[in-house]
Amino acid sequence: MHSSIKTITTEQMKDLAGRSGTQIIDVRPVNAYNGWCLKNEPRGGHIPSARSLPLKWTGYIDWLDIVEQKGIKPGDSIILYGYNMDECHQVANLFNRVNYGDLSIYHGFLSEWCADESLPLASLKRYKNLVPAEWLRTLLDTGKAPKYTSEQFVLCHAHYQDRGSYDEGHIPGAVEIDTNTLESQETWNCRTPGELKATLENAGITHDTTVILYGKFSSPDMKDPFPGSSAGHLGAIRCAFIMLYAGVKDVRVLNGGVQAWLDAGFDLTRNVTKKIPVDEFGASIPQVPALIVDTVRA
Repeated sequence: MHSSIKTITTEQMKDLAGRSGTQIIDVRPVNAYNGWCLKNEPRGGHIPSARSLPLKWTGYIDWLDIVEQKGIKPGDSIILYGYNMDECHQVANLFNRVNYGDLSIYHGFLSEWCADESLPLASLKRYKNLVPAEWLRTLLDTGKAPKYTSEQFVLCHAHYQDRGSYDEGHIPGAVEIDTNTLESQETWNCRTPGELKATLENAGITHDTTVILYGKFSSPDMKDPFPGSSAGHLGAIRCAFIMLYAGVKDVRVLNGGVQAWLDAGFDLTRNVTKKIPVDEFGASIPQVPALIVDTVRA
């Protein structure tokens, strides 16, 4: 069935990794590539020099454009690896159909490479701050999750003056937060320390609270005076770095936002989660002033 696709051993992979003209492709989910252990593997991360090209992406209409943008050429020697060999073969067969001919699959990633601490693995620096949907579900269900040591967390559905994106469906347990409560719409500067303090305290956030943020993308209406309100996940990123600036020690972002939650098979709710304010943020604001340089006010 896969007669034109070769297999290689761990010794061959060690020899080929990093060699000019060889492209190593990781077909696992991006979160696994980043560093999360999604299959209880002893170590997380990816083979150094490997490029992330998840099986999921093969369903995108611009998959070949993504391949080209990653610098993968038809004349390259391509080695694929992942959690599941059938998934590797699916991606390899697609490469075959678009005239990428020199294809190999490495079968030993989980059983040999991950298990051997002498073999290198690379990961995204601070990958724990970009969390998978499965991680968030575990935290919501049990109050515990890998790489989480806090005693309390707040889940925030972030948006830019688009409360409707929350009301029409959000992750259970999430409170809504508008970027306009953290930054000035007139100047796009951060709100004053006093305003930031009030917003965070009202949302139940102290400097020791773990905050998980996400947003929801919707197609922009160019007739809307603020079409950027559709880019909900961008709002989550903006809220995240302002919270870090203010002094929240542990800020996470759901990788992929609402769509990642849905893709994992989890449901949304319309039940509003009320904010539970706290009395005191617990630290002066900002704690990390060098993180943001505001424009000069006239």
